Amino acid sequence: MDIFNKKIDGQQGFTLIELLITITIMSIVMSIGYPSFTGAVRNSRLTTNANQLIASLNLARSEAIKRNMMVYIRRKGTTSKNWSEGWDIFIDANNNQIFNEGVDTLLKTYPPLENNYTLMTGANFNDWTAYLPSGLNSSSGSFLNDSFRLCATAGDTINSRRVVLNAVGRARISRGDVSSCP
Repeated sequence: MDIFNKKIDGQQGFTLIELLITITIMSIVMSIGYPSFTGAVRNSRLTTNANQLIASLNLARSEAIKRNMMVYIRRKGTTSKNWSEGWDIFIDANNNQIFNEGVDTLLKTYPPLENNYTLMTGANFNDWTAYLPSGLNSSSGSFLNDSFRLCATAGDTINSRRVVLNAVGRARISRGDVSSCP
C-alpha cells in the first residue's frame, strides 16, 4: 500500500483568491486597530511612570519619618528642571543636597525614562525635593509645593500626567491637565 500517492477526495487548502481576500481583510482590521493599540500602550506607560514617581515620593517620605532624618530625592543629569534622566533617593550625611558616593546613604535609584517620555518640573523642584522627619517636604526652590509634568510626546498635553506635591508632602496624580509638554 502506497500511502504517499493515495488520492484524497475533496478539496484541501485555500485557493489563491481566498488567501488574498483573507489577507486584505486582516490588513484592514489591523490598520483600524493599530492606532488604538499604540494609544493604549502609551497610556499604560504614562500611568506606570507616574505611579513610579508617586512610589518614590512615598518611599522618601516614609523613610524620613522612620529614620527621623531628612531624605532627599534628587534628579540625575545636568539640565535643571529635567527629571527624565532618573533620580536618586538618599540620606545626605554632609548636607550638600548632592549624592556623594561613600559619604551619603543611597536608598534607591531610578533609571532614565524611556525614549520620547519627558518628566519636567516647575521652579520649586529644579534639582531636588526632600522630606523632613515630620513628613513635610522641602525643596530647592522658594516654595514647598510644585508639580511634575510627565509627557509621552512633545506637545501632547491631552495624554499627559501631572504629579502634584502639596506643601505638606502629599502627592497625587491628575490626568491630561498639563499646560505644556516640551
